[in-house]
Amino acid sequence: LTSQQYSVKSFAMSFIKHLVMRLTKPTLFTNMPVTCEDRDLPGDLFGRLMKEDPSTIKGAEALMLGEMLTLPQNFGNIFLGETFSSYISVHNDSTQEVKDILVKADLQTSSQRLNLSASNNTVTELKPESCIDDVIHHEVKEIGTHILVCAVSYTTQAGEKLYFRKFFKFQVLKPLDVKTKFYNAETDEVFLEAQIQNITTSPMFMEKVSLEPSMMYNVTELNTVETGDEGTSTFGKMSYLQPMDTRQYLYCLKPKSEFAEKAGVIKGVTVIGKLDIVWKTNLGEKGRLQTSQLQRMAPGYGDVRLSLEMIPDTVNLEEPFDITCKITNCSERTMDLVLEMCNTRSIHWCGVSGRQLGKVSPSASLSLPLKLLSSVQGLQSISGLRLTDTFLKRTYEYDDIAQVCVVCPYMSRES
Repeated sequence: LTSQQYSVKSFAMSFIKHLVMRLTKPTLFTNMPVTCEDRDLPGDLFGRLMKEDPSTIKGAEALMLGEMLTLPQNFGNIFLGETFSSYISVHNDSTQEVKDILVKADLQTSSQRLNLSASNNTVTELKPESCIDDVIHHEVKEIGTHILVCAVSYTTQAGEKLYFRKFFKFQVLKPLDVKTKFYNAETDEVFLEAQIQNITTSPMFMEKVSLEPSMMYNVTELNTVETGDEGTSTFGKMSYLQPMDTRQYLYCLKPKSEFAEKAGVIKGVTVIGKLDIVWKTNLGEKGRLQTSQLQRMAPGYGDVRLSLEMIPDTVNLEEPFDITCKITNCSERTMDLVLEMCNTRSIHWCGVSGRQLGKVSPSASLSLPLKLLSSVQGLQSISGLRLTDTFLKRTYEYDDIAQVCVVCPYMSRES
């Protein structure tokens, strides 16, 4: 680590100098190569000058990156999720010994004040030309204005108690812009799309982007392609995110069995989980962000929910096929259901319409196998199911439940 001076404050009225420096890593030196063809007027002059330049890479002088490191020339940017490190030095530049020295470092944010001092113990004495050093670290968790407050108190040989403090203000910026979208499947599965944009001025190496689900869900990452025994990232081997570039991550969440069986549990606003993002910049400086708990509004199914457990993708024209429906009582009362099947222009139900399904308790469900056929080719929508609650004389209609592709099993040949 190299140190970058943030501010140096000396006090003529006091015995002590107070030095605060930010600790940060250097950057790779860059130069601007100038080249020309041999037949141009300078000839090989530029080439010889670049070869003699000690900052260029031998054998690759035309590259902008060099072999040397550059010490930071300014305070630099601090981003949310990074670790802020600072070196604090208190030096006695007088000819007298001072006693009872207490150095304290606090960080003031918009919402709290944090004590960053490694030790709050008083130093018994500080001899001339001696110093007290301290290195503080803090993982930045808030954006906006931060103020580092450094305070020093001590006692002179004459018994006079002196005290001074200085303020060092800096801004914490947001490194990433995170947007989320939810997609509800016909089943209880939920798909989460996370769009992550690098809004800094330097590239990032995305070390990890994961979703920590809540206790109600299991999560499956959909950001790899299975090739043999190992999965390959959809973003390639080099997981770099250039400035202002956006990357999309996809996750599939499925309710755990103990919650999926209870229809009344997944209603209204439900907590999905939170994103955990880890990245590295420059020479391996790590940053980490965790989003707040992501929430979504669960779709409303009314009193009775009808979903499909099994349906074929493709069926033959005018040939019966089977489907399995799942009927769930989402209300808080017991229902006595009757099933009616209404034919449409292309879909014809096979079986008895108006049959009793029996009583269904709250949050309970039942599986219902049905048989039907299609008289029209193409992509056909399954419609025409009606459920009637005999207790309240209320009918629930279900159309466009799913779609099925109907094909002709034979082709006529012209002689």
